[in-house]
Amino acid sequence: MKTKSSIKWLLPALFLFCGLKANAQFDLGVRGGVSIPNLTAGSGRSENPLNSGYSSRQGPDFGILGEYHISKLFSIEAMVSYSAQGGKKNGFQALPSENFAPMAPPGIPLPTYLYADYKSEARLNYLMVPILAKFGWNLGPKSPLRLYIDAGPFFGFLLHAKQVTSGSSIIYLDEGKQQPVTPGPVSLDAVTNITNQLHTFNVGVSGNLGLAFQFGRNQIFIEGGGNFGFLNIQKGTANGKNNTGAATASLGYAFRICK
Repeated sequence: MKTKSSIKWLLPALFLFCGLKANAQFDLGVRGGVSIPNLTAGSGRSENPLNSGYSSRQGPDFGILGEYHISKLFSIEAMVSYSAQGGKKNGFQALPSENFAPMAPPGIPLPTYLYADYKSEARLNYLMVPILAKFGWNLGPKSPLRLYIDAGPFFGFLLHAKQVTSGSSIIYLDEGKQQPVTPGPVSLDAVTNITNQLHTFNVGVSGNLGLAFQFGRNQIFIEGGGNFGFLNIQKGTANGKNNTGAATASLGYAFRICK
């Protein structure tokens, strides 16, 4: 509902702006592609067995954009994008011990972390609002191809987050697999909503390198880039501290609504 309401007032405002400013050049477009995110662990006290060892996962990245041209070389671009963030771990790794207390042998206190062989994926979904300074050059006086680079800050808003685990394994007290807690493998299949464990706001930097094909008022472009969040995403310290980040690849279309 909020998106539809925003479009209702945004489009008339853009056309009014074009009418008031005779030389205004404004593009409106869409883009979509893939996000290849990862979670970066901190160092020192912010690193522990739970938040370290992540590798990249894959997810969608798509949204709408508006670009205001200040000169032939420079423009300002703003986007509203749905962005997949997070990371995954496969293999022997740590897990919180609190859920396995009933399985522990009598008289043996459980440490903070236990260990098992399983798959774990942190799936974090954000609404990202980057505001980018964009520089572009036509590849020749009459060439329809235009090379560009952009960079700037983004503001991120957490939509939903979950931890997905799968597999079955013997649970161990130690990384050396010498002290089993369970007599045999137990199922670790679970989907846990972790939205309340994470901060709802993030801020960082993003950028892209792209190539556009222009024909009339239309433009098709392909670009690759990335983003990195400056803020630690966890509210507490039990799971360590992580920063979000992703590489992205997108294909898009834009139309010049005023020229």
